[in-house]
Amino acid sequence: MNILATEYQDRLGLFQSSANRDILLGICHGIERESLRVTPDARISLARHPEKLGHPLTHPYITTDYSEALLEFVTPVHSLIGDTLCFLEQLHQFTFQYMGSELLWAGSMPPRLSGDDSIPIAQYGSSNIGLMKTVYREGLWHRYGKPMQTIAGIHYNFSLPEEFWGLLYSANSDDARSTGYFALCRNFLRYSWLLMYLFGASPAVSRSFFGTREEIIRQCGLQPMGEDTLYLPYATSLRMSDMGYSNDAQSSLKICLNSLDEYVDCLAGAIHKPYPPYEAIGLREGPGDSGKYLQLNTNLLQIENEYYSSIRPKRIARSGEKPVTALRQQGVEYVEVRCLDINPFEPLGISEPDAHFLDIFLVYCALQESMTMQGDEQDEVSGNFKSTVMEGRRPGLSLMRHGRPVLLQTWGLELLDDMTAIARILDQANNSTLFTSTLEAQRAKLVDAALTPSARLLDTMRTDDVGFLELMMSLSAGHAKGFYAHGLSDERLDYFKEIAGRSIADQVVIQSSDKMSFDEFLQAYMIAN
Repeated sequence: MNILATEYQDRLGLFQSSANRDILLGICHGIERESLRVTPDARISLARHPEKLGHPLTHPYITTDYSEALLEFVTPVHSLIGDTLCFLEQLHQFTFQYMGSELLWAGSMPPRLSGDDSIPIAQYGSSNIGLMKTVYREGLWHRYGKPMQTIAGIHYNFSLPEEFWGLLYSANSDDARSTGYFALCRNFLRYSWLLMYLFGASPAVSRSFFGTREEIIRQCGLQPMGEDTLYLPYATSLRMSDMGYSNDAQSSLKICLNSLDEYVDCLAGAIHKPYPPYEAIGLREGPGDSGKYLQLNTNLLQIENEYYSSIRPKRIARSGEKPVTALRQQGVEYVEVRCLDINPFEPLGISEPDAHFLDIFLVYCALQESMTMQGDEQDEVSGNFKSTVMEGRRPGLSLMRHGRPVLLQTWGLELLDDMTAIARILDQANNSTLFTSTLEAQRAKLVDAALTPSARLLDTMRTDDVGFLELMMSLSAGHAKGFYAHGLSDERLDYFKEIAGRSIADQVVIQSSDKMSFDEFLQAYMIAN
């Protein structure tokens, strides 16, 4: 069945000329890679963020996410994927200068957990903005529990040049760009199950992740493999499943991606909407207004970042400006893909061929016809995603397409056929064969599920007779050995040392510049914009 729409064919035709193909050279990328610092016994490190890495509040490239031990590497924007990955590698090489006996955890699902005390919340200093970041994380703990916040992933930031949107919409404007990015996001949701099949890499987890919540293990149908490992035989990404994530609040949210105004209104509404279960937690510890903050507010969302989705339309906000305000006033600048597992077999968590496929996939989502998405389709899209993360490799698995069942394998191969023209155009623009070759590699995974990262992970555990923790420790140690063996040049080492030192100085300036109490700062932030 040929699922190419006429509009898609027409848009592909625009890029047959070399001048228009060259527009695609302006595609830009950035990667955010999360990874837990772990001890030699496969536990989360309780040590503070290494001082020589700089300050996590102000360092542009090395920060922390939920936990003090959850490092986040953020690359600058590059047009070439190879340059993006090179910078990411250098961040790893620099970090390992100061890791001591610790390792960076190779997988998305966490190592051995021993209750909430084994998961230290990230600290950002005593400045108002630093305290706000920590209190936000306290709120995540009280709302969702700490274990969920130890799960790590890859975020892939992607933007298309202004000329691309001008060509598609016959206009160069903020409206055209935002319209195009929201169309891309809707198509991403429609087809993101394919990414979970191809790149999902978390079919197993340590039993310690659940603590005493045995009912969750039973409800999810998880099966034991050895003493500590639990898994689902056909799962691709337990990380992206509902496993253990009791979040009735966000499951009720229907954030609209049909237009910029609707999206911003939905998010802003959730931030200001009271939510009784969070009111029951309380804003502060104990009676009165002097106790420790438990969360930033008692509403449905504390801030925009709390809303979890597999893709986000984004714009870099100015200091003190809310992301929704920046979006409303200036439109979308790029999209952030958030559903990617860390590939444990890759030292950087992502390979160059996989990144090239993401470019193909995202250009396809931008060029393909994208009708607005209503409730019934949202439910269908959500169902396809959930089916794939829980049992995507099950032989004969069907998804729903426009209300009719279709085999995952059949639909996936059709999508790759449709993407072939994009891969060729990108190869022509870049004078390479990288895009068509990665497309064939993904096609092979659809033909043979054993080639997927999730299948390879389970197969390695069975073949080597090791559990999840043992395999992740082995892979983590192997990656560390590679980073130690190929260190930075003296010039690059000095460059990263200078940035680390500057971040510490910048944090001191921010901390000494506060002119109001934290209570006043938080109140002003919540009512502003």
